[in-house]
Amino acid sequence: MTPEQTERYSRHINLPQIGETGQQKLLDAHVMIIGLGGLGSPAALYLAASGIGKLTFVDFDIVELSNLQRQIAHTSDRIGELKTHSARQACLELNPDITIETIDYELERDELFERVNQCSVVIEGSDNFPTRFLVNEACVVNSVPLVSGAAIRFDGQITVFANNSSDSPCYRCLYKEGGETAETCSQTGVLAPFVGMVGTMQAIETIKLITGAGKTLQSRLILLDGLNMEWTPVQLVKSPDCPVCAN
Repeated sequence: MTPEQTERYSRHINLPQIGETGQQKLLDAHVMIIGLGGLGSPAALYLAASGIGKLTFVDFDIVELSNLQRQIAHTSDRIGELKTHSARQACLELNPDITIETIDYELERDELFERVNQCSVVIEGSDNFPTRFLVNEACVVNSVPLVSGAAIRFDGQITVFANNSSDSPCYRCLYKEGGETAETCSQTGVLAPFVGMVGTMQAIETIKLITGAGKTLQSRLILLDGLNMEWTPVQLVKSPDCPVCAN
């Protein structure tokens, strides 16, 4: 690390669980964020500030006025811009020491699988099940950890699918195709800081995965009730008939 990097990341370096070795791992890492909305925005900002060496932002939506209530990577003067470009500007203003790649179109299966294979961790923050299912499959096939989060109204969840052993559950062990209908914030509403909580937790889990600090949420699902501020842990197990990870 350069003297400037040592100063910038000094609060991480001072943590014995991270230190210089862990910070260098962050600088060498490549994290893909799918969706630069309510979850992806805080995750992107904190990972950029933390010194993830390369970030890849994937989203083809543009910034709208209604996004600004919760999607904190975007600003009023960037309404109409692609979310990937808006988030990239915000993150580079915060930390010009990193590299950010933007993908502002819908990735087809083959390209998604190829790009996921180049990543250290993937963060999933989209709002639809087809995307979640495809990203999950790409991570399973490439043995890349997936940090999954969701939030709606006052409710949220977060978990880590490590994809590193034969008994690791995946997203499809939890959700069956056609068994769930994805609600959207535009339909039901969402509390602004609540998506920030989930997105920030996704950033924390990503840093822990990369540095090896602490215990991640691997195979553990945390259900968040923001209205009553109750956190409920659920142990996940691999489904023997999962169409993606069962062999």
